[in-house]
Amino acid sequence: MRKRSILLSLLGSVALLGCSDSTGPGVEPEIRNIPDSFEFQVSELSGYSSTLTYNWSNSGVAANVNQSAAITDGTARLVILDAAGNQVYSRDLTENGTFVTTQGQAGSWKLRVVFSDASGTLNFRVQKRP
Repeated sequence: MRKRSILLSLLGSVALLGCSDSTGPGVEPEIRNIPDSFEFQVSELSGYSSTLTYNWSNSGVAANVNQSAAITDGTARLVILDAAGNQVYSRDLTENGTFVTTQGQAGSWKLRVVFSDASGTLNFRVQKRP
């Protein structure tokens, strides 16, 4: 049982390594990053400007993106690059709804969340397209 607990702790630490930019004042995202499914939620943004980049494993060649936000000031954009580094998605996160990326190369995709003086809340989910 102890070995399992240590393994789960290590796996949790590895999942957090997918973020290449530390968060700062004004943003405390809740992130779920597992193969073929990525979820990002921020309950309170306040004049936040930064770019957060996450590595995400997608075994498919496309993904469904579900966006829901209430940005009251500034902007927030989601940009997705496939495993070859090609941009397969770019959309303002205030555009609520479900969208589809263009086709790309399976493997390690990059998800970039670009904030510019953003205030409000946002939530998005990216999942492998069946």
